[in-house]
Amino acid sequence: MKARTIILAGVALSLFSAAATAEPIDPKVQARIDRILKRTPLIDGHNDIAEQLSENYKRSIAGLAAGTDQRQPNPLMTDMARLHQGRVGGQFWSVYIDGTITGDAAIRETIEQIDVVRRMIDSYPNDLELAATADDVTRIHKSGRVASMIGIEGGRQIGGSLAALRQFYNLGARYMTLTHNQTTEWADSATDDPKYDGLSAFGVTVVHEMNRLGMLVDLSHVSAATMKDAIAASRAPVIFSHSSARGLVGHLRNVPDDVLALLPANGGVVMVNFVPDFVSDAVWRWGAEKNAEEARLKVFHRDSKAEVEAGLKAWEAAHPRPPVTVPAIADHIEHIVKVAGYDHVGLGGDFDGIPYTPGDLRGVQDYPNLFAELIRRGWSDENLGKLAGGNVLRALRQAEAVAASMKNEPAAMSPVDEAPAQ
Repeated sequence: MKARTIILAGVALSLFSAAATAEPIDPKVQARIDRILKRTPLIDGHNDIAEQLSENYKRSIAGLAAGTDQRQPNPLMTDMARLHQGRVGGQFWSVYIDGTITGDAAIRETIEQIDVVRRMIDSYPNDLELAATADDVTRIHKSGRVASMIGIEGGRQIGGSLAALRQFYNLGARYMTLTHNQTTEWADSATDDPKYDGLSAFGVTVVHEMNRLGMLVDLSHVSAATMKDAIAASRAPVIFSHSSARGLVGHLRNVPDDVLALLPANGGVVMVNFVPDFVSDAVWRWGAEKNAEEARLKVFHRDSKAEVEAGLKAWEAAHPRPPVTVPAIADHIEHIVKVAGYDHVGLGGDFDGIPYTPGDLRGVQDYPNLFAELIRRGWSDENLGKLAGGNVLRALRQAEAVAASMKNEPAAMSPVDEAPAQ
């Protein structure tokens, strides 16, 4: 989810109210969480702070040490102090551009977003360090810093060029999401009309080249058919960097059970998203009703944006958004475990890429609330470690092993990269 519209007054108040009622974590439970997350890094699959810094702060990386939740008019869900408070040990920083941008412009804007992330990492050396491998993640976590990797969020960002894909890898990208909200020239999106019933032939080539590089294939945002084609094509485990379970909420951004059932053989990991629309059926349906009301208002007030906004505000006052709290996230985690197993689930909060969060997961500082809920449900230390980061570390190590096995294969070429005939 992108273009985080900050509806600050109402959202901030609702989040404060929900947080104020959250139960404090028992010190013994917190000590257990700390032991687990000291042994295994908590690795989040998707954080969109780079988008927010680009959209609202002119790509400045100043002032991220602490207190970004108090920034006005655009507070952030992430800063260095809160990363440590949340016991985050590894982070995939999302590099996102609008999925309608194509070609050379997409490559240029992606490089600009990568630059935001790389400058952020360089500017906070006591908190962040760039990680290129799974071993790097483990070493950096032991040093007390957050192991930082980059995720390219949309296949159009390579501009049809496998040369660009390779250079993004060299700049630190360790996954690429095959689509965003738009079907690309080679892969169907979950939220757009299909063209290929999954992957085109070039899409299969992209997956192969990602395997050769050691770049994780990310299947968040893609259609179910694309999920299945990519899993069939990939020699390495796939990930879903920020998706939840369609068996609980029918949103098309979620992963169907028949795809979850393919993960044990592939080794892949679904990193559960915190977006209320994805994890709460009531919120999903509320959003659909809100969209319908907005469409109705636009019919009656074609010439007045103010009338539409006022009418929608009145509708929201009469139909408040249903609350969502951490048990809803835990339900999705446990559903994925039920279908795919404990080895195939992780965390991908989508902080700073969403307009609002569950009330007790306000930002990166609140991960312990989720672990406390799972402990209440009887989870073992071993399985909490797998969820935290053990599973995605294993997937990354397997991707590195596949790349090593393919090192003698030539780099794939795409038509846009081929030299003109002399």
